[in-house]
Amino acid sequence: MIGLVGIVIIFVMVFGGYMLAGGKLGIILKALPFEMIMIGGAAIGAFVISNDGAAIKHTLKDVGRVFKGPKWKHEDYRDLLCLLFELIRIARANPIAVEEHIEAPAESSVFGKYPKIQSDAEAVALICDTMRAASMNYDDPHQVEEVLDKRMEANRHHAEHSIHALQSVADGLPALGIVAAVLGVIKTMGSIDQPPEVLGKMIGGALVGTFLGVFLAYGFVGPFAAKLKTVIEEDLHFHQLIREVLIANLHRHAPNICIEVGRQNTPGHNRPGFTELEAALKATKDAA
Repeated sequence: MIGLVGIVIIFVMVFGGYMLAGGKLGIILKALPFEMIMIGGAAIGAFVISNDGAAIKHTLKDVGRVFKGPKWKHEDYRDLLCLLFELIRIARANPIAVEEHIEAPAESSVFGKYPKIQSDAEAVALICDTMRAASMNYDDPHQVEEVLDKRMEANRHHAEHSIHALQSVADGLPALGIVAAVLGVIKTMGSIDQPPEVLGKMIGGALVGTFLGVFLAYGFVGPFAAKLKTVIEEDLHFHQLIREVLIANLHRHAPNICIEVGRQNTPGHNRPGFTELEAALKATKDAA
């Protein structure tokens, strides 16, 4: 919602200020379709050239996240801590009993309590792979930590591809606007015998290209890339929390201490309160 508000503000302030200063929209509106075809079409073509099919689909899908915001909310972090607590507690009491949950998470009664987390393939894989390594006595915390760091770095690199793709388009739009403007000037020079009022409109129409390229780059595509970066970084905190809790578990800290480590590493605006989390963990124990 706030993204739509930002778009409205951009249009109102830019074009409202232009009209208040005495500008006429007629020249812009007349030239806009043709300039948009040249600039927008060239930007789309460059985007297609520089990305493969999977990256194009990924980027288009990620554009929606600009308006939806981060996937993981306050209650999801609380649920994740409760899920990890229950799995750690089961593994400490009976390492064999936890296998049915980490080997078949889609059928697990523990994962089933948290369907949103269960539906996230990477979050589930991080939990199950790390706990499986611990059950195989691959329990050197430093080795596991290194493996997790490399895996999460690879995930980050993949997730940020959309950011780089959008930023590349934003960087190229001003230059494409100049290309469209130059073509407009060429067209104007072909009509140099026309009276000044006609030439003035043609030159104004040509300059719409420069305006449009800069406007789209710094008013829309660039901010979209910046917002997407914020959303992706915040969602990656969810996986980072899994790492912190499970590494603490490998250090053989008490389950409550492992969960507190995770709580302290949760972003402040999503961090559950100590009392709130204690109540949730107590409910988890009582339900077991």
